Amino acid sequence: MRKIFSLSLIMCLMITALAACGGKDNATTGSNGADTAGTDKKAETTDTGGAKDDGPSGKLVFLTNRTDMIGKEYDDYKKRFEEKYPNVDLQFEAITDYDKNAKIRISSGEYPDVLFIPTIPNAELPKYFEPLDDIQFSGELYFKDAKVDGGKMYGISSGASTVGIVYNKKAFEKAGITEMPKTYDEFLAICEKLKTAGIVPLASNFKDKWPLDTWVYDVPSIISGKTDHEMKRAETDTPYTMDNEYGKSWSILRELQQKGYLEKDVNSTNWEQSKKDIAQGKMAMYLLGNWVINQVIDNGAASEDIGFFPFPADNSGQYKAPLNPDFFYAVNKNGNVKAAKAFIQWMMEDSGYEDFAGFIPVLKNKEPKLAQLAEFNNYKPQFLEAAFGDDTATAIQNKAQIDQQSMVQEFVLSKDPQKVLDKYNAAWAKAKKSLGK
Repeated sequence: MRKIFSLSLIMCLMITALAACGGKDNATTGSNGADTAGTDKKAETTDTGGAKDDGPSGKLVFLTNRTDMIGKEYDDYKKRFEEKYPNVDLQFEAITDYDKNAKIRISSGEYPDVLFIPTIPNAELPKYFEPLDDIQFSGELYFKDAKVDGGKMYGISSGASTVGIVYNKKAFEKAGITEMPKTYDEFLAICEKLKTAGIVPLASNFKDKWPLDTWVYDVPSIISGKTDHEMKRAETDTPYTMDNEYGKSWSILRELQQKGYLEKDVNSTNWEQSKKDIAQGKMAMYLLGNWVINQVIDNGAASEDIGFFPFPADNSGQYKAPLNPDFFYAVNKNGNVKAAKAFIQWMMEDSGYEDFAGFIPVLKNKEPKLAQLAEFNNYKPQFLEAAFGDDTATAIQNKAQIDQQSMVQEFVLSKDPQKVLDKYNAAWAKAKKSLGK
């Protein structure tokens, strides 16, 4: 059951992810640049002259998706962490296509001391990872029940994020927009003003597909006020209907496309170019997570020219916003466990990674430093914390070979979107029956 938190309880926003990365498939950094592969064995202890030292020691390797931080921020992390733990040799290994390659690594038994958990069932977590319940943090954590098996916690989220409208203030000024929309009808009105001013109202990145996840997961949550809709699909043979959260979400995107509020040709959009276009004010808005804010700024926008407000998906006048986790840290049960736990605690408490990544801190007692998150908070949205639990619906979806991003594309461009829903519901029902669900 998803927990719903008011702004006063949550204290701060995020919002993830996945920031775009570049680099080699196997980039590493350490004290001497040495290759760090195959570091899953027990720690190499440091000679302390015979004196007993119960603190962390030995070589410690972190496997990460952030290839863009190799030789940059990670060098700073290494220096600062080793100042606190001088007997530890901290190294970083970054890989692309992270989920696929991380799963290969853990299945082989050769994986580093700290890593992000790939998409594996929670029941498999004890097979690979060490419980993390004994790490003493300064405050409570979000998403403590996300990576749990047998009552033990095996993963800690590296950050949190929310989803809303990231916008260029100068584009809004040019279009004569002085107030942020509180309702969906008001949102359509500002889109029309932007279009009239020659500005693309909303960058959908339709062709790239992955940005459509917002319309699959987040907008349905905003519409329904619940975050367990993905799991609830397992309870029916017709999870996709025009009048439920999915049909309503995708109908919004379809309306925006039909009114000319998206890119002129949605079949030829370009993610990297869109960041430049938002930064320059050629496009006005994203409906994405707060993680994209720093990327827009990095593409030339002044921070004070970029804003962030909750997306009004209906005419209730009540803002809602999802609160989602990012990658989860985990510790190799056969690795340098003591140093690995010290590193995770340091990353959460002292590194400043959440500020660099534009995340909401997972520690509830920490305030985000991103100015746009403070703006978002001022709208006092009702935050909806991500729900975790039964994965039956995922099994049915995989059996039916349903790509929900592709479904959104078909729905938006179809002359008869009901037929699209009927097709996928039929595939769902067939797969559900074959699995005996």
